[in-house]
Amino acid sequence: MSNFIKQFSRFLRLRVSVSEWIYLIKCVIGAAICYLFYIFLPQYPVYWALISVVIVFSPDNSNKLAYDRIKSNLLGASIGMLLFLIPIPNILLICFGVALTILVGIALKLDNTLRSALAAMVIVLIEENQAHDWLIPIERVICVCIGCFVALIITFVFSKFKTYGQTYLKH
Repeated sequence: MSNFIKQFSRFLRLRVSVSEWIYLIKCVIGAAICYLFYIFLPQYPVYWALISVVIVFSPDNSNKLAYDRIKSNLLGASIGMLLFLIPIPNILLICFGVALTILVGIALKLDNTLRSALAAMVIVLIEENQAHDWLIPIERVICVCIGCFVALIITFVFSKFKTYGQTYLKH
């Protein structure tokens, strides 16, 4: 067993960069926090926050990319909520949602994060054999926002650690 642990440790040191470790830690912390929301609020579909939070982070740990993905998630959730109010079949709503999300995302210069926006829009619009109840997309928008908020806090905290570490190492 100890040989396995040594080999595994060696493998991880050789294959995983510091940036990738930070990405892993951010994702695990975000998923754990959102899972706690899921446990403590079982009456709400907070599992969508889990998806939202892990979509925000990237292995390169770019704060700008994280902030853009948060904006994209909020954009997609908002478009999904607006389209939900239109009384047409769900397949048409999703198709219009895809087109509108891409167009608005491009207009807002969020080209690199459109997949996040599209995922959030689908989260809000998808119907899981449920009645067309307006409360469902509102709950999902809130859940996407919870995931974005958790990701925002984690990104902010890690950027402060990075700034503190760079300042500390200079002295």
